Amino acid sequence: MLKTETTRVLIIEDHQVVAEGLAALINDQKDMNVVGSAGTVAESITRAAELKPDLVLVDFRLTDGTGADAATAIRQLRPDTKLIFLTREDSDAARIAALESGASAFIHKSRAAQEVVDAIRTVAQGGTLFTPRSIAHLLNTRREVEAQLERLTPREKEVLRLMAEGTSSRDIASRLGISYTTVRTHIRSLGSKLGVHSKLEAIVKARELALVE
Repeated sequence: MLKTETTRVLIIEDHQVVAEGLAALINDQKDMNVVGSAGTVAESITRAAELKPDLVLVDFRLTDGTGADAATAIRQLRPDTKLIFLTREDSDAARIAALESGASAFIHKSRAAQEVVDAIRTVAQGGTLFTPRSIAHLLNTRREVEAQLERLTPREKEVLRLMAEGTSSRDIASRLGISYTTVRTHIRSLGSKLGVHSKLEAIVKARELALVE
C-alpha cells in the first residue's frame, strides 16, 4: 500500500481556545497534522519560515493586522503554501482580500468541523472552494467599490468613516476643523453619490468600501 502524504498545517488564530480546538480536530485525522500555531501577523511569518507548512489555516482578524496581511507575506516566503481562511468575518471586502492574498478557500467559523477537514483535504490536493461564479461576483464587487471610492473626495471619505463610527455631525466638524454647515454639505454629497442618509446606511457603506472594520 502507498503511504498517505501527511499535510503539515500551521494555524494562525489569536484565540487560544479556538486554536487548540482546531489543532485537536486536525491532529485526529490520519492525513494531516498541526506543526504549530501563531496569534499575530508578525509571529505567523516567523513560524511559517521555521516550520515550512504545506497549508495555513488563518483567521481574518488578528491583533496586529489581517489574515490577508499574514497570507501575502507567507506566500512571498513560500509561494507553494496553500491558504484557507477560517473566520467569523462575512464581508465581500474580506473575501476579496483573502482571494487576492492567494487563498483557496474562505470558510465561516459556524461551519461544521467536517467541512473544515474536507476543505483542508481539497485544498491540500490543489483544489479550491472558490467557484468561477463566486470569483466573478467578488471581482465585480471590487470594481464597483473602486468606482464608488473614486467618486468620493478624501474629505468625504473621512466624514463617512466618522459617521460610521457613530460620531455626530457637530463632533465631526470639531474633529476635522471644519464648520457644521460644511459637514452637512459633505453628508448631502454622500447621500447623492452613495445613497447614504442615516447612521446605519453609513455603517453598511463604510464597511463595503473598507473604510472601517
